[in-house]
Amino acid sequence: MTIKKALTVAGSDTSGGAGIQADLKTFQEFDVYGMTALTTIVCMEPETWDHQVFPVALDIVETQLKTVIEGIGIDAMKTGMLGSVEIIELVSQYIDHYNLKRVVIDPVMVCKGTDEVLQPENTEAMIEFLLPRADLVTPNLFEASQLAKSGPIKTLEQMQEAAAVIHEKGAKNILIKDRGKIQAGKAMDLLYDGSKFEWFEVDAISTPYTHGAGCTSSASVTAGLAKGLTVRESVQQAKLFITQAISNGFRLNKFVGPTRHSAHRRTE
Repeated sequence: MTIKKALTVAGSDTSGGAGIQADLKTFQEFDVYGMTALTTIVCMEPETWDHQVFPVALDIVETQLKTVIEGIGIDAMKTGMLGSVEIIELVSQYIDHYNLKRVVIDPVMVCKGTDEVLQPENTEAMIEFLLPRADLVTPNLFEASQLAKSGPIKTLEQMQEAAAVIHEKGAKNILIKDRGKIQAGKAMDLLYDGSKFEWFEVDAISTPYTHGAGCTSSASVTAGLAKGLTVRESVQQAKLFITQAISNGFRLNKFVGPTRHSAHRRTE
């Protein structure tokens, strides 16, 4: 059986919990061969854990895309942190030129532990260039509010309203993720395909060790799509995977703790 291949176009988290590191670990757990196009390098000050973001030059990003897409080929792809409007446009051009399928857009806007959008202009570029090309977009509550241009999302009804707006902007499927903020004690994820709202609900896990959860979740959906699952099947599988990963998160240092990508094997 030929192994399926997936590409992540994302940033590098030097601490290993998020970004391309989380994506590759997740792909491996699903027996999907992972490849990368690195867009940014994120480092942290050891004494404060303040984030330092170093963009990768546009021509280097394009060379990486050519290596993977022209030189090898892919069964699915996802995006994560994209460093500039120019990189966002470049990714959209490659999706169009190579007629890429099973495209997952994880609209990363902030580093965990920060509360400001890294580059507000990137959000507008995502809406214009990536949403119309997304088979699935996977925002958290904050990202969904930015894409839908709504106020803060505080109810289940507002999650549905935001999903409908994002669908109108071109995304085929929308998965809005909530980790227990809206309904106490419940982690509620909403999948919308343009006609049907479907909820994926589990008990929320009280833990500070969630670094990389969004990346891991979107990567697990991407892996499912690469292996031929439907969007719904991929989301359902990913929900179980990320729940197990968060349940087994661990302390990395005094500032952060990541999810455990191998947790499903421990459970089995």
